[in-house]
Parts: sequence; C-alpha cells; structure tokens
Amino acid sequence: MVWTPGRVAALGVAVAAVAGAASLARAAAGVPTAIGARRGALRAAADGSAHQRDGFFHNTEPPTGGSDTRTILRALLARGEIGTPAGPVPLAPVHVPARAAPLAVTWFGHSSALIEIDGRRVLVDPMWGERASPSRRVGPRRLHAAPVALSALPPVDAVLLSHDHYDHLDLPTVRALARGTGAVFVVPLGLGAHLRRWGVPGERVVELDWGARVEIAGLALHCAQARHFSGRALVRNMTLWSSWAILGPRSRVYFGGDTGYTPAFARTGAELGPFDLVLLPVGAYSHHWPDVHMDPEQTVRAHADLRGDVLLPVHWATFNLAFHGWSEPVERVVAAGDAAGIRLVVPRPGERVDLAVRPELRDWWTEVGSAGVSVPASDPARRGGLRIPLAGLFRFGSVPSVDTTHPGFDNVRGID
Repeated sequence: MVWTPGRVAALGVAVAAVAGAASLARAAAGVPTAIGARRGALRAAADGSAHQRDGFFHNTEPPTGGSDTRTILRALLARGEIGTPAGPVPLAPVHVPARAAPLAVTWFGHSSALIEIDGRRVLVDPMWGERASPSRRVGPRRLHAAPVALSALPPVDAVLLSHDHYDHLDLPTVRALARGTGAVFVVPLGLGAHLRRWGVPGERVVELDWGARVEIAGLALHCAQARHFSGRALVRNMTLWSSWAILGPRSRVYFGGDTGYTPAFARTGAELGPFDLVLLPVGAYSHHWPDVHMDPEQTVRAHADLRGDVLLPVHWATFNLAFHGWSEPVERVVAAGDAAGIRLVVPRPGERVDLAVRPELRDWWTEVGSAGVSVPASDPARRGGLRIPLAGLFRFGSVPSVDTTHPGFDNVRGID
C-alpha cells in the first residue's frame, strides 16, 4: 500500500475518532447511576406538596431576569483562569474533639461543614468527591483537596442536604456515609429517592417540605424556604431545595445551603431566630443568574434578616462555578460585614471554630490570590464581540460542558 497524503489524513481522522469515542465512553461510565432516581420516583415525592404544580417545585418569588444560554456559553468560553486561585489553597489540620462542643463548626470547603451544637453533631452538604459532576472525568474539579478523609470524622447524629445539585449531593460521599455511619439523612422532598437508589436504607431517610420539622438526637431540624432550583439531568425542579434551621436546647444554627436572596430570611429569623451561628452562601453569583445565588452584600443583608450573631460564609473556594475571581466573594463579604458591624469568621478549609472562644477574623486568602480578573458586566461575551474558532469548540479537554442543572443554561460546568 502506498501511503499517500490523503490516506495518511484519513487514518489520522479515524484514529482521532476512535480516541474521542473511547474518551467519551470513559467519561460516561457510571453517569446514569450518579444522576440518581428515575423521574417516576421523583414525581411521586412532589405529590401533596403545596409548593409544587404539576409535579414541579417552584420558588415563591417570580424571576427577575438573567441571561440566555448563548450568552452564558460565550462568557464561559472567555473565562480563562478567572475563578481559580493563584496559589495553593492552605488546608488546616482537622482537629475535632471526641466530645461535641456546645457550639462549634468545622468548614471543609464549599458548603460542607460539621456543626457541633449542644453536644450533638450535624454534617451539612457533605461533598468529598473530586468533581462536582456525574462523571469521574468531566466536570468542575476541586481547587483544593478534601482536608480530611470522610472516614476520619467522628460519629454524626444527622446529615442535612440542601438540594440535589452535584456540588452539594455527591454519590461517593453518600455511599461512604451510608456504609460508615448510622446517621439519619434529613433532606428536602424528593432527595430521598436518590439516596434510596444509592443504597441508603429507607429508615435512615427523612424527607421534609418547607415549614416541616423533625427531632433527632434532641435537635429540632426545620426545613426552611430557600430561593434556588434543582435537577441532576435534563429535567429540573422535580425535587425541592431548602435551607435548614438547627435548634438545640440552648443554641441555634442556620444553614443556608444554596440560595438567592429572599424575604423568607426575615420570616425565618422572626419565627426561629435569633441564630448564634449562620452559614450562608457567598460565591457563584453572577448577573447571568441573579435570582438563585446571592452576592456577598446580599449575604450580609440576609444575615441581618435572620437575626444572626456570627456569620460564616460558605459556597466558595472549592469549585469554580461562576465568573468572579477566586477570592472576590470573601473580600466583598468582609468589606460588607465590616460596614454592617457583624461578627464574621472565615476559616481555612479544615479549620474548626469554637464559638465559646470569641473567634477572630484572620485574612489567609490574600496571600493565595486570584488568577485572572473578574469579568465585568461589559465583557465581550455580553457585547457579543467574542469569536471562538470552531476547532476550539471540539477539542476534547478544552470544551465547556453543559450540566443542565444550572441557571440560564441549566448549569454551566467546565471540563479540564
């Protein structure tokens, strides 16, 4: 056979196609299981809830705006290193005492935290996975390692989940907790179907609607209203999203989960507050989806609505999910908190804060720094001036992935 240029080119195309197919097959391995329960099981969970219509849950406030899919895709492609740290994220050694404190918290990064309240322990939105994705090869990868092995944590009395997005509900983490602990999973309506499919015994799953409560180990766990959305595949809002109020005999903690600003904060503060400790999301905000992620200034406002004492900002530092600089959320929330005169703590991932000792605010993020700069409102993507070569869109490893659970384009996720 004579290897003409045409035959060489054809062979190259064939090899590339085979390699691409193999890469896609590896990326897709395990995805159906990680997505979770089937639609029929999810639909059944909504029946009877006052917060659903035709099997789909809804926010109580109407949407105010946002960007379309094409605009968000262009902004994602133009993002570059924005949202990543300029240096390694420092991890604190994890020291959790054998006996739970009256009030303490250990932050593990993103929205994952271990809350000690009145001698009990509650683990919130545990996410130990390497990627916030149904795939082990595609999707946002951690910007820092998990500070401690999940198996090294002390026994917990309850696991609280806020909603079913991949950066909050992680299959490997759930399975590890199901095997290694006897904790009860307390979740919003619909999430129980995912957990049961993944092997969590039904008797260890409690599903609640907004306004409902359950008592576990002497703690009253209240399912509070949030402003967000849900979905792990093409169909959204078949499971509920929530925040949580954790009330002990002496202390009160509020965990915001993932939410936009809502007047429900003030109602919760009036009915269940004041709160000694408030964990609220501070990152992943954008003008592309203004209703479902608070910006830092709104977080400080929400803290006041909740009648909170100490504020711990979460939902930042661990995954790159938006278009702001890596440290911008904490810089802005510290400035807004100072102006409002609130008590603020920003621990390193893995660091424990004991509220019995007046916590000090220590700046550790400035030394890390942010790669790139934030995309301004007048960025090329918004002006429509961005031009992406067609070949760049199909080069595996540099293509943005579209996870259909994010606002505007139903969750924009990156592939590395």
